[in-house]
Amino acid sequence: MKRHIPNIITLCNLLCGCIAVIYAAGGNVYVAGGWVLLGIFFDFFDGFFARLLKVKSEIGLQLDSLADMVTSGVVPGIAMYQMLQLSDMMESANAWVVYLPYVGFFITLASAYRLANFNIDTRQTTGFIGLPTPANTLFIISLAVIQSTGTVALLHSTWVLLVITIMSSYLLNANLPLFALKFKDYSFKNNAVKYIFLAISVLLIAILKVIAVPIIILLYILLSLITKR
Repeated sequence: MKRHIPNIITLCNLLCGCIAVIYAAGGNVYVAGGWVLLGIFFDFFDGFFARLLKVKSEIGLQLDSLADMVTSGVVPGIAMYQMLQLSDMMESANAWVVYLPYVGFFITLASAYRLANFNIDTRQTTGFIGLPTPANTLFIISLAVIQSTGTVALLHSTWVLLVITIMSSYLLNANLPLFALKFKDYSFKNNAVKYIFLAISVLLIAILKVIAVPIIILLYILLSLITKR
C-alpha cells in the first residue's frame, strides 16, 4: 500500500491543476492561484514521501511530470493569455491583435519541453538546469494577480507582457544551474544560501505580500548565479 502513497499525492497535484485551469480560464486568478499553491505543495511532498518510504519508481517520475504539465504548464499559459487579453494593445483597431494573447501559450509549450527533458536529464538530481516549472508558475500567476489590482501599470503593457513571456519560456530551458531546496543535512554551513534565501523570502512576503513573489523568483535566479561562480 505504501508504494501508492506518493502517486496519490501526485494525483492530488493534478486535481488541483485541473481546478486551477477552470478558474484561470474564467479569469479568476486569485482562486486559480490558490489551487496552484496547493498543487505545488503536493508536488513537493510526493517526492519527499517517495524518498522517505523508499518507493521511488519510474511511473512516479512520469506521473509527476504529467501532473506538473497541468498545474505548472497549462495554468501559467492560460494566465498569460488572460493578462494579454487585458493589455493595452487589445484596444487597437487592428484585426491581427486578437491573436496576440495566444503567444502566452508559448509558456505552456516551453514547460512541456522542460518537463520532458527533466525526466531524461541525469544532471538534475541535486539541483536544476533552467527555471523549474513550479517556480515559473508562481512568477506568472503572481504577475496576473498584481495586474488585476491595477497597482503596476507596466503589467498592462502588451510589449512588456510579450517580453516576460519570451524570457519565461527561455529561462525554463536555459542551461542555467539553479539550486534546489533539498537538504542532505540541516547544518547552516552546508546550506547557508538556502537558509538566507528562505529568510529573505519570508521577510519579503511579510512586507510586500503578493508583490514579493516575482521578486523572490528573480532573487532565486540571482543567488544561484552568484553561488555557481
